[in-house]
Amino acid sequence: MDYIVRATAANQFVRAFACTTRGVTEHARKIHGLSPVCSAALGRTMAAGLMMGVMLKGEKDLLTIQFKGDGPIGGITVTAGPNGTVKGYVANPSVVLPPNEFGHFDVGGAVGKGYLLILKDLGLKEPYSGQVDIQTGEIAQDIAYYYALSEQVPSVVALGVLMNKDNTVRESGGYIIQLMPDCPDDVIAALEKKVTGMPSVTDLLRNGETPETILQKILGDMDLHFLDTIPAKFECNCSRERVTKALIALGRKELAAIIADGKEEKLNCAFCNTDYVFTVDEMCEILKRCGS
Repeated sequence: MDYIVRATAANQFVRAFACTTRGVTEHARKIHGLSPVCSAALGRTMAAGLMMGVMLKGEKDLLTIQFKGDGPIGGITVTAGPNGTVKGYVANPSVVLPPNEFGHFDVGGAVGKGYLLILKDLGLKEPYSGQVDIQTGEIAQDIAYYYALSEQVPSVVALGVLMNKDNTVRESGGYIIQLMPDCPDDVIAALEKKVTGMPSVTDLLRNGETPETILQKILGDMDLHFLDTIPAKFECNCSRERVTKALIALGRKELAAIIADGKEEKLNCAFCNTDYVFTVDEMCEILKRCGS
């Protein structure tokens, strides 16, 4: 089962999140036809999105992560909520690259240089947005850089995706550990020491570690307290009704022009790759609902 755990440590000067997301990443791989490097890139970003999403306060709050780089993947978009749901896609899902110098998926090469944008829709007139330059394109380091620069929250971010030889997803997940204001120096030093000696996320998961035991390894001697466990799943809220509203929003002139072509219209949801087909007759009925 995919899930996220939330915890605190060091008298609440540290907050921590960890997740296992093999099912989420495998679902995305299937529906989008992702290459291995794209599975790694999107899987890492969705794991980060799930943990960042459960940091939101309101039930209807939404978080969006966008990597807009000049690499061949063409961009990554992930949206997550506070209830453990996530959806995402990459612009070019079939990108294939050789391994990087360390023998790992070259996610950084796929993403390229550009910027990382974080949007938080908190139900206000305008969403909160934070933007930073992409540092490595490897996702985890860039999320940590965003937290340090845009939110002034020192964070340790580790993310990973491990593929099987048949290109299905074997393991996926990660953790985020954050220092709260006025965190004592000795806590910071102890955390740095622990994190420096930690194996990679994929090695941990492959060896049977869970989100709970991963946090135990890092924070177990710092008065670690688990707060809750939240199931994680890939979920898209698109529907035929929503797509119909999008057609109405085009306005009479543009919709009439589409109808004049005399062909059915196929609209695709980028997040879940679902096609919605509208016949000419159906679009004529929708036209009647359009304003002037």
